[in-house]
Amino acid sequence: MRRNPCPPERGEDQRHVLDNRTGTVAAYLRQALAGGEDFSVVSAYFTIHGYSLLADQLEGVGRTRFLFGDPGSVEDLDPGQKEPKAFALTEGGLEPRYVLAQKALARRCAAWVRQSTVEIRSVSRANFLHGKMYLTVSPHGATGVVGSSNFTRRGLGEGAQPNLEINLATEDRETVQELQDWFDRLWADDGYTRDVKQQVLAALAHMGKDYAPEAVYYKTLYEIFRQEIAARQAGDDSATTTGLKDSQVWNKLYQFQQDGARSLIAKLMDHNGCILADSVGLGKTYTALAVIKYFELRNQQVLVLCPRKLCDNWSLCPASNGHPQNPFPQDRFGYTLLAHTDLSRDSGRSGNVDLANFQWGNYDLVVIDESHNFRNDGSSRYERLLKDVIQAGAQTKVLLLSATPVNTSLMDLRNQIYLMTEGREQAFQDSLGVGSIRALMARAQKEFKQWEQQQSQGKRRDKAQLLDSLGADFLRLLNGVSISRSRRQIEQFYADEMERIGRFPRRAQPENVYPHTDINEELSYQDLAERIGAFTLAVYQPSAYVIDPGRLDELESRRQAHNFNQKDSERFLVGMMRVNLLKRLESSAHALQLTMERTIKKIDNLLKKIERYEQGDDSQIHGLIHGETLPDDDNEDEEFAVNRSRHPYRLAELDLPRWTSHLKEDKAMLSMVRDRVAAVTPERDGKLQDLKQRIRRKAGQPNRKLLVFTTFKDTAKYLYDNLQSLTKKLGIAMAMVSGDETHATAGLNNFNDILSNFAPTARQRSTTDANRDIDLLIATDCISEGQNLQDCDTVLNYDIHWNPVRLVQRFGRIDRIGSRSPSVRMVHYWPTEDMETYLRLQNRVQARMALADLTASGDEDPFSEEDMARDLRFRDAQLLQLREEVPHLEDLDDAPVLADFTLDDFLTQLLRYLERNRAALEAMPSGVYAVTEDATQKAPKAQPGVIFCLRQRNANPDKQPRTASPLHPHYLVHVQGNGAVRYGCGSARNILMAFEAAAAGQTRPITRLCHRFDQDTRNGRRMDRYESLLNACIAQIRQAHHRQQTAGLGRSGDAGFKLLRAAETPRGAGDFELVTWLVIQEGQ
Repeated sequence: MRRNPCPPERGEDQRHVLDNRTGTVAAYLRQALAGGEDFSVVSAYFTIHGYSLLADQLEGVGRTRFLFGDPGSVEDLDPGQKEPKAFALTEGGLEPRYVLAQKALARRCAAWVRQSTVEIRSVSRANFLHGKMYLTVSPHGATGVVGSSNFTRRGLGEGAQPNLEINLATEDRETVQELQDWFDRLWADDGYTRDVKQQVLAALAHMGKDYAPEAVYYKTLYEIFRQEIAARQAGDDSATTTGLKDSQVWNKLYQFQQDGARSLIAKLMDHNGCILADSVGLGKTYTALAVIKYFELRNQQVLVLCPRKLCDNWSLCPASNGHPQNPFPQDRFGYTLLAHTDLSRDSGRSGNVDLANFQWGNYDLVVIDESHNFRNDGSSRYERLLKDVIQAGAQTKVLLLSATPVNTSLMDLRNQIYLMTEGREQAFQDSLGVGSIRALMARAQKEFKQWEQQQSQGKRRDKAQLLDSLGADFLRLLNGVSISRSRRQIEQFYADEMERIGRFPRRAQPENVYPHTDINEELSYQDLAERIGAFTLAVYQPSAYVIDPGRLDELESRRQAHNFNQKDSERFLVGMMRVNLLKRLESSAHALQLTMERTIKKIDNLLKKIERYEQGDDSQIHGLIHGETLPDDDNEDEEFAVNRSRHPYRLAELDLPRWTSHLKEDKAMLSMVRDRVAAVTPERDGKLQDLKQRIRRKAGQPNRKLLVFTTFKDTAKYLYDNLQSLTKKLGIAMAMVSGDETHATAGLNNFNDILSNFAPTARQRSTTDANRDIDLLIATDCISEGQNLQDCDTVLNYDIHWNPVRLVQRFGRIDRIGSRSPSVRMVHYWPTEDMETYLRLQNRVQARMALADLTASGDEDPFSEEDMARDLRFRDAQLLQLREEVPHLEDLDDAPVLADFTLDDFLTQLLRYLERNRAALEAMPSGVYAVTEDATQKAPKAQPGVIFCLRQRNANPDKQPRTASPLHPHYLVHVQGNGAVRYGCGSARNILMAFEAAAAGQTRPITRLCHRFDQDTRNGRRMDRYESLLNACIAQIRQAHHRQQTAGLGRSGDAGFKLLRAAETPRGAGDFELVTWLVIQEGQ
């Protein structure tokens, strides 16, 4: 050391001990470096934020030498490392406002480092040098600081929460000289140290560069989904160790199905249950079979429950059945298969199972196909499933399969979730941070109903608005226990695989046909529809004729208690019966005739019973008359048969003369209509004749196969009987399938053989015997779900199902991935071209109300007539949409589907991106940003402003406390340019959709926008505007937390709610780290 050191003047605030409380290292060094000639540093870390504290002084220092005390911190700087940790040039725990200017700061720091006066070296060995030291030489003398402070903002004592350090400052000449000699020896020894200046410059260049919007988008997803990625890896390891990857079913799956199976297994292990709600045609059954195989490989017992109509499908795989069409014989599946209806039985056999001695509670995994059939928790089947299968015996995991788990109410979803939790309200408190399921779903249903009301007010229903209102807990719950992917997502995120296996076929525009009900035009659809609407149908509503005072009081008491009684039930049932008659008229005159005859017979039987009673027949004195209720869904393709009421009436309690009069009037009207309908012979049937012409044309095409759907078995049999001569003449085979009846003109006459002969390629038929091929299949909705029939390219709807979703499901039998047909089409037979008249018939309104009211569980959310009228308008809009296109389920007039409430699509995007870009993504520093334009063509629109992604530093790692973000400890907020919050932290999905819309496909920095941003901010030195937007973001998070906690205190029924501890509550900027941010500028 050449200069005789003289200590700098010390102010009152300077101390020899610098702990960042009574004195900071930064303040001491600023004064010591004034006019400095030499600065020597030893520190494990060098960050640009530490540099910023001394930048003005350092740029005037004659010579600076920086020695990294940890070689690992230098290796972290290299973006090319395969598994870099985090940039040591950045610094965690800083207030977000410091990170906003990080790029500009990196550029300034790089300009300084490039100077010849700055040298940087690092020790070569890890765990060799642990001390920190700062030596300065200036005209005023020399100083030294030795202790624990690294060259970081917090280490040097700045920021909202600086580190508590212990450092000793000295101006003693001999001590400083001794420290300087030690540093010089180490610096000059190439055996211990090496030059790393170029590595630091490379890292600074990486930080100071402009980033592509898409890269920042995926950086955001990567930080949000780190835990899910780790869980996916663990699941992949488990699939390998159990042997699942060696199974026949696993190797048959497409990649997206394998990914789905991995996620299902992880969610089942973490949360005890999961809903697989992939869109129609994505192979939910095969995905579920892979999960079943995983559990069987772990020597666990599996029970599959499915609708009776799907038992033939599921029965193919168990080895004990020895089925020749088993697609996976090598896997020797051992699951037990039962039908939903078997839950109502205590005796008899179901397949190989003796129900009298069956132990329902012995299963580790229960798979429930078409689980939406258990949306009503008041049914006896639901109760038995919950008590005897899930709650009894060993702990049972539950996998639910349904493309439509939500029908008309979010309570449908709640009741299915209860199956996963064994009915426990607080089951997800620890794993997901969700308290009372009942309270959460009740709040969500309230928001859902308010959203639905927008349409009746003349507004368009906006799903983004619904997602914003449902709150963080709802998204956290559904994202945790469900997987739902749309076909569009599969096409987008698995593009390479789609090219390999074949994409979905092109959907041709639907053909709408209006054949005459009667070619002679003697039978008018509209005239008959009006007559049907006038039917009293007194046979179905005995409550309207009660005269007994006690029974009248009963009815009134029940209405007072439940706002609904048996009289209301019967009134709604009559509406359903009217629509049944109308829908049968739409289907075929023959089907209507049969129903009329059955109803007339029912009236005749009742009139005879009343007559015998009035004549004093002793056996009829106490005769009981039963009202009617809706049937089970298991025969939903058949007519609306009726079951006996729980509250039968005695004949003596009814006004028999008035009832008899109305019954006779009904019989007369029904008989008259029946006779008119019976006159429509097959030769006069306009629909049948049009169908024959289509069959002739189809028989001459390369693909001769035609799939005809009808709602009613009576119509299916009518078509089969009246098409046999034509098909025989054309040389094509024909078959018919319904829920309990099959017919075929080729091959074996059983359900599975008929489907395999109709679609031999899709169903992998073992024989190539073309003589067994079926080209015309007539079916009820017993095959509208769960069947792959993609050898066919045309679906013809002989009648229009009341639920538009069913039409999409029908089309899903042929519109499937890997189809051999380049395009597929659907033909609709409508009863009239006058759609306004068709849609507004009053009896259809009554029927919709009946359907909802009589299947509702009588829960917190009963349907009103206004609710159902609103649902009618919604369904009618869907029907009109189906006339013009064949939409995906998720596109049906903004109808919400489960995919809207999960984040699976974003995780899938990330996983695909990581396959090729993991190293570059992991090398990106925190705090990066990109500049893009608003994407006005996509929804939700990414409006000008900033999307911020923050991480809460003081977050509790336990998921039990309720928070305002479904991505806790991460928070996404979309702030508009004027400071208004477009989407708050509870609207994670909406923000990610806006982020994707603005960033996807932008694989390079947008130079003109980056230049404009640099000009506006003076290369990052003037960030006031963005600091203001960041403050608005943090304020929104704080307010959202306050609302969440305040609302939790005021809720009843949520015993699991707990307030966050003060130390874990986000209060200000110091509690957050800025992870990424996207600047969205106004489009040009």
